Amino acid sequence: MSKAIYIASSEPNSGKSVITLGLMNLLVGKIKNIAYFKPVVNERAETSKDIHIETILSHFGLNINYSDTFAFTYDELLHHRSEGNNSFIIDSIIAKFKKLEETHDFVVVEGTGFNGDGASFEFDSNIDIAKNLGIPLILITKGDNNTPEEIGNGILSTYQVLHDKEVQVLAVIANKINPNDENELKQILTNRLPKEVLSSVIPFNKDLGNPTMKEIVEVVKGKLLFGNNLLSNQVDHFIVGAMQLRNCLTRLKENTLIVTPGDRADIIVAMLQANISKNYPKVAGMILSGGLEPEEPIIKLVEGLETVIPMIQVSSGTFETVNKVGAVQSRIYAGNKPKIELAISTFEKYIDAEAIVNRIVTAHPEGITPRMFQFQLVKRAKLHKKHIVLPEGNDDRILIAASKLIKQEVVELTILGKKEEIETALIRLNISLDLDKVKIINPQDSLFYQDYAATLYELRKTKNVNMEMARDMMTDGSYFGTMMVFKGDADGMVSGAVHTTQHTIRPALQFVKTKPGVSTVSSIFFMCLPDRVTVFGDCAVNPNPTSEQLAEIAISSAESSIMFGIEPKIAMLSYSSGNSGQGEEVDKVRRATEIVRERRPDLVVEGPIQYDAAVDPVIGKQKMPDSPVAGQASVLIFPDLNTGNNTYKAVQRETGALAIGPMLQGLNKPVNDLSRGCTVDDIFNTVVITAIQAQQ
Repeated sequence: MSKAIYIASSEPNSGKSVITLGLMNLLVGKIKNIAYFKPVVNERAETSKDIHIETILSHFGLNINYSDTFAFTYDELLHHRSEGNNSFIIDSIIAKFKKLEETHDFVVVEGTGFNGDGASFEFDSNIDIAKNLGIPLILITKGDNNTPEEIGNGILSTYQVLHDKEVQVLAVIANKINPNDENELKQILTNRLPKEVLSSVIPFNKDLGNPTMKEIVEVVKGKLLFGNNLLSNQVDHFIVGAMQLRNCLTRLKENTLIVTPGDRADIIVAMLQANISKNYPKVAGMILSGGLEPEEPIIKLVEGLETVIPMIQVSSGTFETVNKVGAVQSRIYAGNKPKIELAISTFEKYIDAEAIVNRIVTAHPEGITPRMFQFQLVKRAKLHKKHIVLPEGNDDRILIAASKLIKQEVVELTILGKKEEIETALIRLNISLDLDKVKIINPQDSLFYQDYAATLYELRKTKNVNMEMARDMMTDGSYFGTMMVFKGDADGMVSGAVHTTQHTIRPALQFVKTKPGVSTVSSIFFMCLPDRVTVFGDCAVNPNPTSEQLAEIAISSAESSIMFGIEPKIAMLSYSSGNSGQGEEVDKVRRATEIVRERRPDLVVEGPIQYDAAVDPVIGKQKMPDSPVAGQASVLIFPDLNTGNNTYKAVQRETGALAIGPMLQGLNKPVNDLSRGCTVDDIFNTVVITAIQAQQ
């Protein structure tokens, strides 16, 4: 079986990048050491880098030199072809490919992209390269305006050419298909292609096919006056703003680019206002034509606005500028993370990923890389979608993370907050969050409010909580969100981006309570190191646990690691290893280790043990040669919060490790706390692990 796959399109602008990104994302979740190779790049190597190579290397964090990812530029290929050096071309491509194949578990090869005057022979080049590399091929074709029958006939004809050339076709993907033709084309491909050839149909998606303002700026070669932070705005429509203002406003559609002379102050001001108005769709940006810049009072006005759309000044006339805009072909580049994520989610939605993996992935390496771990987390969360509540709807990071979660269809969400304020924030942040797919609840206006307050009163009346206090507490997002989880109106809660840990988990301790047999609520971080994922506990909750509490933390952490696919080898950390040291703190860890062994003889545990002996095989063998844990610990239990919290942060900062968590463990239902310094990715990951906890 092959250790590589070749992705080729049969025509220009087929959306090959979507398939490559989706397949790469799929494979990095399955394979430890993956490489990417593009035999021929379109850009000139001496002046610029291939956008798609940079996107792949950057997004997936591949440790490959750019020069190793391709063999020729397009100009070089044409030059060698014109001199009849076809053998040299193939030999050079094979040599570059083999270099990657020898040092990696799998190589994704992406064919040429049909640019330039030599496009007529590019498909033949792809066939020739794939055949000489001896690897199977995924064929991409597009729909355009053809009927399902015409598309099907074209695919069958291309497949026959490949078959006759003895190139193995693993799968055929029809992309950019009219959504109304999706089912009919699926049936045609299923009926006519050989059964061993997988087939998929992806409907056209304007969000993938249309350019961003950044791409527009590059093509029109304009001067950016405002809106540098909004260049990721997508352009779905464009109009010429040369008419009267009222007529211009009536022609606005979602994500419209307005091309207007730079001295049309009325159009400029009106479009800025329309962009923030609830009565008009979002404006993507403006191009000010004719080399005219707005007068100083207009510039001053724009500079003072909180929300400003991209405004570009060009020297060309309006007609010439419009023609340039209309000719822009969208490309996915490294900085456009939303479009990358959309490409990946589109692939996952329409492609039978498991069927492809079963065909091309033959090795199952031991261990788990951070990328594999993250991929598997999201995949597991999607299997049985859970309902998560986010109480801090007033925080921008929460809204951005919510947008990502909904677009990738990871969970169902409820966000607590005032709907009008959230809608205003979404406009200001320039993010799209489908509010038809998200519940927004203002606690005190909710239909649940009175019932929740009454429930809280009944649960806490023995703790001197009266009804008035219960109503007041239920206006708090942490209490309301936790009660949603308690009552079964949500499966889990994630909070703490704005509030303290105590504020987040206090309601859970008061009425969600701990699991049977568990008295200590604790936390873990999943530390995604460059070559492995380890579990750190407790780094967020218990300041100075007793031996009994340490033992509970260790057992809970081991169970959590099993839940997330990590084999637990528990290291009970201290400042000495084995019997080498004495003292109150060492004895505490020693006793905790004994308790774990008594309660859970099925778990592999060692302690006391120092951090270096726990994780470094050489030092572990020197200090504790007979230990089954030393040098290979996967669950590290710290003796106190001071040590644990500082160590996880030091490892995170000094190694660049991704720390996912904290994840609370021991509660009856999942409630998780965020750091107030959390990033959008931290929120995303914490929601994912909360959803997985809720599945158990």
